[in-house]
Amino acid sequence: MEKRYTKSNLPEKTCAACRRPFAWRKKWARDWDNVKTCSERCKAELRRRTRKDEQQA
Repeated sequence: MEKRYTKSNLPEKTCAACRRPFAWRKKWARDWDNVKTCSERCKAELRRRTRKDEQQA
């Protein structure tokens, strides 16, 4: 049986791009273990950083 969460008791992670905490969302239910960023903007920023690092190396 699946775990149920109340709004006040949702799991949280820290965004890899902006370092802010973000809470679980229903659309991430199947993929929560792989979610690393809080938004599409942060996801794009993280990609930009890794490309920049690769070019400098």
